Amino acid sequence: MGLVIRLRRHGGRKRPFFRIVVADSKSPRDGRFVDQVGTYDPVTNPPRVTLQADKVERWRKMGALPSDTVKKLIEDATVTAQTA
Repeated sequence: MGLVIRLRRHGGRKRPFFRIVVADSKSPRDGRFVDQVGTYDPVTNPPRVTLQADKVERWRKMGALPSDTVKKLIEDATVTAQTA
């Protein structure tokens, strides 16, 4: 079982809202997940990302690989947190 950290889509049509979740790599995008570690709201200006950094690091140490999009969101969130 390979774990991935990826986006899970919520919200209505043309109003996307995503939850950042840890899931089995074989489960569907909006299917079962193991843990929720944050949210991403691309509709707001600027887009809002909330992360539970301790959970993200714990899951990464357990071998969970972030998707390309989530990897970028994590990097942007850490850069923002360091400059604030």
